[in-house]
Amino acid sequence: MMKFKPYKFADLYDIGSGISSTKEQAGHGSPFASFSTVFNNYILPDELPDLMETSEREQKTYSIKKGDILITRTSETIDELAMSSVALKDYPNATFSGFVKRLRPKQNNITYAKYMAFYLRSPYFRKIIDNNTNMTLRASFNEDIFSNIEILLPDYNIQKEIGDFLCSIEEKIRHNRELKEKLDKKIRLLYQYWFLQYEFPNKEGKPYLSSGGEMMWCKEYRKDIPKGWKVKKLSKIGKVVSGGTPSTSKEEYFCKEGIAWITPKDMADTDNKYIRHGQIDITQEGLKNSSANLMPKGSVLLTSRAPIGYVGIADNEICTNQGFKSIVPNNMEEKEYIYYTLLFMVPYLKSLGTGSTFAELSKEVFSQVDIIIPEESLLKEFCEKAQLIGNRINQCEKENELLIKTRDYLIPLLISGQVKMREYCK
Repeated sequence: MMKFKPYKFADLYDIGSGISSTKEQAGHGSPFASFSTVFNNYILPDELPDLMETSEREQKTYSIKKGDILITRTSETIDELAMSSVALKDYPNATFSGFVKRLRPKQNNITYAKYMAFYLRSPYFRKIIDNNTNMTLRASFNEDIFSNIEILLPDYNIQKEIGDFLCSIEEKIRHNRELKEKLDKKIRLLYQYWFLQYEFPNKEGKPYLSSGGEMMWCKEYRKDIPKGWKVKKLSKIGKVVSGGTPSTSKEEYFCKEGIAWITPKDMADTDNKYIRHGQIDITQEGLKNSSANLMPKGSVLLTSRAPIGYVGIADNEICTNQGFKSIVPNNMEEKEYIYYTLLFMVPYLKSLGTGSTFAELSKEVFSQVDIIIPEESLLKEFCEKAQLIGNRINQCEKENELLIKTRDYLIPLLISGQVKMREYCK
């Protein structure tokens, strides 16, 4: 049996508040750990994505050093409160948000930073937070209560084994995300260069527009486009499909493993390009007794309300709730072009939304949206390139889904001592 020893947070860490900043300070200056960065990362990124204009005194007072734990201190929901992110290195000149607390270790041989990164997000610790949270209009972090919370920790060497192992999984997840972003950026740049700037290769392999390529007036877009290109309604390049929701009072309409059913929240909760399943599936009976429509793999999904503009490609048979207007392409090989076209059209699509409570894009309006269709051989070349890169993106996403599932399964088992590292790694 793994032995545990009780400790109070006050005995392990000094608690410090974050910087009170203004809008004018944001976006320039020195590295800055925001609420969002802390909330979304078990471990702080190597490079903090945000900047804040701060003084030397502020950088000293609100510094971030190796071993520090940043933890969210206030939120509208308990689920977002006391979510932590651990610094595995010093961050010179960096500061952290006033919506975050900093736990700085008082000791160097009781807590192991990598272990704490996962311990503080474990179901066990989340229960402790739920039981010690002040909830009025917002969930808030009570420093006095938090300081006296008692936690159980194993021996430092055991922490190191567990922390290093879980961190290796997290590093692979992060690597896949970074690779996916680079690959997606590559396709987006190609799309922009070819179809927005019209600098696709001409017959001589030179950029079309800057090499004097012939253009023609497009009345629908009110601008010149390359000669030979066409304009079509979205309804002419595929079937526009709406969604539906089975009656939520019928438990038999929903299940964990059934027909993939996607909501706008599912799209908001993922950064995947290829969509497989949402938080919950529906049964055959649920599909039969609702206005949801089953669509084939390769369908392009677009949220049409709450909000307008999340785009994805179905990686299996799929249906959605009524918050979507999706396209089943006439030619599935063109799905990548349709996906990126919609992605770059999101600002325009949002402008077409109507409604008093929230903007919604109707099926009638969406179906009549015009898109430019390039010359056939160029379209085919782009789709082949995009599909090749897309296959690698899809592989990264699938790997991460498995890694995250494995990580989340193991965290409570390893932290509680139900499974030992030596047993798991046999």
